[in-house]
Amino acid sequence: MIRVRARLGDGRTSIEVDGHEERSEGGRVCAAVSAITQTALLGLDQVARQYPDLVSVEITQE
Repeated sequence: MIRVRARLGDGRTSIEVDGHEERSEGGRVCAAVSAITQTALLGLDQVARQYPDLVSVEITQE
């Protein structure tokens, strides 16, 4: 099961994605969720690079 949790409020948005596809779909659903999530993050990073005084993106690896 892939779980996506979004929290909205007070000018904040938090998104957390975890889990893994357990059905025998060949990993397509997991790959799709990963691709969408990573594309959004890369897009936000590019916006931050273009407007460093307005947007900050912090990416950490655990």
